[in-house]
Amino acid sequence: MESLDSTLYLSNDDLFLFARGEWYRSYEKMGAHPAVTDDGTHGYHFAVWAPDVRSVHVIGDFNGWDETATPLYPTETGGIWQGFVAGIEEGALYKYLIECNDGRKLYKADPYGFYAEKVPGTASRTFDLDGYAWKDAHYLEQRSHRDMFAEPLNIFEVHLGSWRRHGDEPQGEPREDGTYPGPGDPFPAQRGVVYSYDDLADELVEYVKEMGYSHIEIMPVNEHPFDGSWGYQPTGYYAATSRYGNPRQFMHFIDACHEAGIGVIFDWVCGGFCANAEGLANFNGGMLYEHKIHPNWNTHQFHYGRGEVRSFLVSNALFWANLFHADGIRMDGVSSMLYMNFGIDDPGQKRFNEKGTEEDLDASAFIRQTNSVMGKEHPDVMMIAEESTAWPLVTYPPEDGGLGFHFKWDMGWMNDTLHYMQTDFPWRPGNYRMLTFSSMYQFNENFILPLSHDEVVNGKCSLITRMPGDYWRQFAGMRTLAFYQMMHPGGKLNFMGNEIAQFIEWRYYEGIQYFLSEQYDTHRHQQRFIRHLNRFYNEHPTLWQRAFDSEGFEWIDADNADQSIISFIRRGDDPKEDLVILINFDVNAREDFRMGVPEWGVYEEVFNTDNERFGGSGVLNTGKLKCQDEPWNGREQSIVVRVPPLGGMILKRTGTLRRPAKKTDGGAAAKKPAAKKADEKDVKPAAKATAKKAAPKKAAEKKPAAKKATPAKGKSEKKPAAKK
Repeated sequence: MESLDSTLYLSNDDLFLFARGEWYRSYEKMGAHPAVTDDGTHGYHFAVWAPDVRSVHVIGDFNGWDETATPLYPTETGGIWQGFVAGIEEGALYKYLIECNDGRKLYKADPYGFYAEKVPGTASRTFDLDGYAWKDAHYLEQRSHRDMFAEPLNIFEVHLGSWRRHGDEPQGEPREDGTYPGPGDPFPAQRGVVYSYDDLADELVEYVKEMGYSHIEIMPVNEHPFDGSWGYQPTGYYAATSRYGNPRQFMHFIDACHEAGIGVIFDWVCGGFCANAEGLANFNGGMLYEHKIHPNWNTHQFHYGRGEVRSFLVSNALFWANLFHADGIRMDGVSSMLYMNFGIDDPGQKRFNEKGTEEDLDASAFIRQTNSVMGKEHPDVMMIAEESTAWPLVTYPPEDGGLGFHFKWDMGWMNDTLHYMQTDFPWRPGNYRMLTFSSMYQFNENFILPLSHDEVVNGKCSLITRMPGDYWRQFAGMRTLAFYQMMHPGGKLNFMGNEIAQFIEWRYYEGIQYFLSEQYDTHRHQQRFIRHLNRFYNEHPTLWQRAFDSEGFEWIDADNADQSIISFIRRGDDPKEDLVILINFDVNAREDFRMGVPEWGVYEEVFNTDNERFGGSGVLNTGKLKCQDEPWNGREQSIVVRVPPLGGMILKRTGTLRRPAKKTDGGAAAKKPAAKKADEKDVKPAAKATAKKAAPKKAAEKKPAAKKATPAKGKSEKKPAAKK
């Protein structure tokens, strides 16, 4: 072997840690790295894990794909093949030719490859990741001092290939009849040309900044062969997809986000990978990275019991944080990892662990390991779980028996809320508990409320087409849904297109129909509403300072099912900034509606979804709303307001008011409650629907999660749900 002036050849310590599952920077030597020998020869050093095979060669355009020209050599232990190849330049195409013991030849892309050939090509490309000069040092310094549980968390989920496109002309060759495959075809024609990372650094960043989101969650990140998988069936875990440019361009996109103060969350698929021959599947002729095939998705599921696989995956999470400055990692499909029988209905095929239960102990240990290592190296990088079951303590520290995530998607809130919103108005009173049930468990975990891509695909319809009624009611329903999500405790996530109320489902092969907001008032009003709602959220710390703390929320009325109205209080660090929220999910406006308020004084309306500039009907509360000495909703005082139709409003106490002296007769209060007005006859004065829970420990006291180690209760989903 040639002698290198670097230390790319693997040491015994490297091999030991790799096998133990604790080589957390394995990407620094595995894969292809530029190198120079002692005599000044430039080239690349290659290293690949392929145990129990006859030989491994590097083939590529640099050697004419000659299958015998460039052999690699095995380490004494560990099954890693490595070697230096002179004369290779950056951007060279290559694969590993693996000769199995039975004589079969496998042509594999590099599992640690940093750059990939653009689809439909399947080779890896050599690339030097050290060539980008980051400009976000100040942003990262600020991030390190933030409390992620007490700052805005309003995420815009984006599929980079279909946010916007250049034009909308069909790409590729037409069929014999001159038409192109469309929505009903298994492989629709791509329409328009995708944006590059550089385009996105300019236009997407500007749009997200203007709309007021705090973070972008991007899908896909990893290289993947099939556009229709949306990146969820990867082949290249260390390669940002080349569809939109090279890795340095991807770094520039993230840098531009940080310059604008926008965090970037990576959608990370560590549950399984695609079955394509060039990928990780059957890498040495048998199951190596995997141990089973998913029964629903036909993906290969990682073997978390193998130390080499854990080194590969934990290193990958750190890779995106270390080299690409990721602000968060959203772990996809956690439920499919945690349960051995996820997706298996036949009792005869079910498997059980050594304790006789269905939990995958290796998978949960891997998850804890990943979150713990990330927490030690990057405590300011958010770890987020997409987990759809009642698995307890997801956002609790591993030392307390938790999985160690910072946040968990609240799939129960999403399902309940969307089922309620698509219920026609006369039947909503019967489904009222779908609105209020989340308060039974909303602080058991650190929840993010998602309205994600999964809800606007595969025949589920777009969000607006689920809303009952005519156009006015549908758009009012969209405003009410967004308002309820924003006022509810927890973080927020919305998929692109929701902010303009696009009527068609999301289609990965074409851009979002932003022309709707340019050509139609209804969609323009919806976009304006979301922009103003996001800004209101950003400007009012009350909505995010205690979003994961039971002290930040209190019901006023959670029992007004007959009128489909809920009301509650959001509290922050400053009691003077408390906000009173009322949301009407019925189409009828209410005049002279009495509601209890927490403090005596003068209130003003500071936000109303029914404002005409948002496309509403203009049922607003103008001027001062003075308290009346009329007990209501279990409060000592109340106010009378106008309630907008199918909308919500926010009130804030802005002034003081002298409380009138009570008249007494023999020491007893003589004043009786006033008779209710006709519009109020069904409104029941109610105490708070649920007792306030003990406040969880603050995030600063216990990281990565701000929760006490008590089992979560009251989840609305009890079984794993099929995903994609």
